[in-house]
Amino acid sequence: MAATLFISAGTFAQKNTVSEVSIKTSAQCDMCKTRIENGLYTQKGVVQATLDVETKILTIKFRSAKTNEDKLRLYISSLGYDADEIVANKIAHDNLPGCCQKGGGH
Repeated sequence: MAATLFISAGTFAQKNTVSEVSIKTSAQCDMCKTRIENGLYTQKGVVQATLDVETKILTIKFRSAKTNEDKLRLYISSLGYDADEIVANKIAHDNLPGCCQKGGGH
């Protein structure tokens, strides 16, 4: 019984592995930072999201059993921002405040 408990606990730990990814975004300002970070916290599996506005690098810690890097990039695109090679969703991008759009005054 102890062996079964140990194996089950090991399987649980593997499923709850926290991974980290850094994604280059098209974020422009602190409003972008708030929009992206808060949006990511609504996504299953996201543990932490931090955007460095100066470098435009978004660092995300996430539970790999709940989501993956591709899903996170697609979600960022759906908010209106580029995410590495994934181009921002045009409609979402065009609905961002002017200062948050690419080339938007920053």
